Amino acid sequence: MSSPPRPDAAPPSHLACTAARRAILDQLQPITGWERVAVRSALGRILAQDVIAPCNVPAHDNSAMDGYAVRAGDLAGEAETGLRVVGSAFAGRPFSGSVVAGQAVRIMTGAAIPTGADVIVEQEICRREGEQVFIRGPLQRGRNLRRAGEDLAEGGVALPAGTRCGPAELGLVASLGIAEVAVRRRLRVAFFSTGDEIASIGRPLAPGEVYDSNRYTLFGALSRLDCELLDMGVIADDPAALEAAFRDAAQAADVIITSGGVSVGEADFIREMMARMGEVAFWKLAIKPGRPMAFGRIGDAVLFGLPGNPVAVLVTFYQFVQDALLTLAGVDPLPPPNLFTVPCTQAIRKRPGRREFLRGRLVRDAEGVRVSVAGAQGSGVLRSMSEADCFIVLAEDCGDVAPGDGVLVQPFDGLI
Repeated sequence: MSSPPRPDAAPPSHLACTAARRAILDQLQPITGWERVAVRSALGRILAQDVIAPCNVPAHDNSAMDGYAVRAGDLAGEAETGLRVVGSAFAGRPFSGSVVAGQAVRIMTGAAIPTGADVIVEQEICRREGEQVFIRGPLQRGRNLRRAGEDLAEGGVALPAGTRCGPAELGLVASLGIAEVAVRRRLRVAFFSTGDEIASIGRPLAPGEVYDSNRYTLFGALSRLDCELLDMGVIADDPAALEAAFRDAAQAADVIITSGGVSVGEADFIREMMARMGEVAFWKLAIKPGRPMAFGRIGDAVLFGLPGNPVAVLVTFYQFVQDALLTLAGVDPLPPPNLFTVPCTQAIRKRPGRREFLRGRLVRDAEGVRVSVAGAQGSGVLRSMSEADCFIVLAEDCGDVAPGDGVLVQPFDGLI
């Protein structure tokens, strides 16, 4: 497999990746507005208020094991002690009596602890003969007991505002007996592609046209974030049409995302229009792919002008836009980036100056985990994203990589 081409160093005017992320996030505040929804409808939503525990979880002292509920005082010595089994306790069907000296109760996981018992002895270390169980001591008081309120105490914060609800969060809320939660309204995102050469799918291509893949890529990425979407289609390279699209999008959405039209070509209008209708914070980044990316505002809407090349769209979305959308949606704190270092299986050519995001594939074998470059690395080769399972992240000061050198990788699992 050939090495990626050697890029030119980034001009000083290009904003570094870390500085660009900070510039974006520093300007964002979560949207306002919330609603109450049923627990099952809260999947993927952001909590607008703390979820307060109305009861203890667990509600009563209970057993963490299948075994026998006994008194620690009966097992003070090191010799094996025989105890009389006087009943059983099951989850939902507690033992109604008390455990006194010389007695034991057969108990199942989750069952309430019988009065008088202070130790649960796991069944694997017990010897049962008829109505007697033999246990060797001594055993510490409290062994295998789960105390009431051990997971959550009544009145405590079960889930703080800003939490994004996943399956575990739904289960936790349900364990408290809560039927509805307050969630922030969905973030409204308008998106469209630009360019006279962009053709909608479902019809033959005219000479010079390409199919519009970027809107479908963005649709998939945005749908996973549970945004309210306004797909505005393809807008031609016409200033009047673009201005009308921006005006409509700014009135209807919290965020506008475009693809194409932010480079330095004669027909690239997005950056100039952003500056005329609103403000542009930056429009050049020291990264590859994705150098021409604009960030700014039109009215109250945040605007991201992404590059036109398909891979550059994905790189800029996941490195900059996704965390911005989570911040606007009210996620607090942002999930930490999942980055780690592994050896690279091949040589990569690179000059210092820009941060590069190569598509890679992790290899797991007897030698451990390594990474190799996945497919052709051109910014228009979308197939390489499908073949990859991670980004190989080469920092600005990184030079050529030799086989066996450690490189930073960012797995797609949890990111995309």
